[in-house]
Amino acid sequence: MQRLAGKSAVITGAGHGIGQAIALAFCREGAAVQCLDVDEAAAAAVAAQLRELGGRAGHAHCDVRDAESIAQGIHAAVKAFGGLDIAVANAATMTPLSPVDELAENDWLEAVDINLSGVFRTCKYAIPHIKARGGGAVVITASQMGRVAYQGQAAYCATKGALLQLAKVMALDHAADHIRVNTLSPGGTATRRLSSRFGTMHAAEAQWGEPMHPLGRLGTPEEMASGAVFLASEESSFMTGADLLLDGGYCAR
Repeated sequence: MQRLAGKSAVITGAGHGIGQAIALAFCREGAAVQCLDVDEAAAAAVAAQLRELGGRAGHAHCDVRDAESIAQGIHAAVKAFGGLDIAVANAATMTPLSPVDELAENDWLEAVDINLSGVFRTCKYAIPHIKARGGGAVVITASQMGRVAYQGQAAYCATKGALLQLAKVMALDHAADHIRVNTLSPGGTATRRLSSRFGTMHAAEAQWGEPMHPLGRLGTPEEMASGAVFLASEESSFMTGADLLLDGGYCAR
């Protein structure tokens, strides 16, 4: 039996990487999926892929820095699918590796606006619709960097750490609404973003995956998507305000 059969979901940052993998996994588990991304062409391509698999899917341009953009993307999902059961706040940005005294203020502000405030905006506009359905799930993509520090990653670590606390508060605020709120914390994951940071995926594996993760490799987007399915499904029905850490042992070092 499909674990998300009859459910509808919105996913921010669905055009690439982990967000794309979550969209595919949700579709295979029976959910109708609205793909939201600032890269509208990528979101459209993922939605088309889901429809080719026999799923119900739509897409919309969504810049999580813009409340109206988020509200419209979510409204389109509700109109198309008849309601909303699941919200995945996944969109994020990376900042240049830099100590705080050399970090450009605009880079700091952009990280806060996208990684943290973007999640706040997504939840603000999604939760009323989930509440109207009698409950559901919110999944927030955090990071192992929300638990541990890494040199030169002040903005990323700070915003991802804040998401763990944000999810806990929302879990308390909406428990009576039967809305569960949890975070998913990937470790290093083999995505386009990581390969661009290291130059190639081979370099990312050699410099970041094997030496930093006790399991000796980077994770895959599909492994992270499996965690998102668990958090969105009834398999995690007694889990809220918690963090699911899929980091290959990174934080155990």
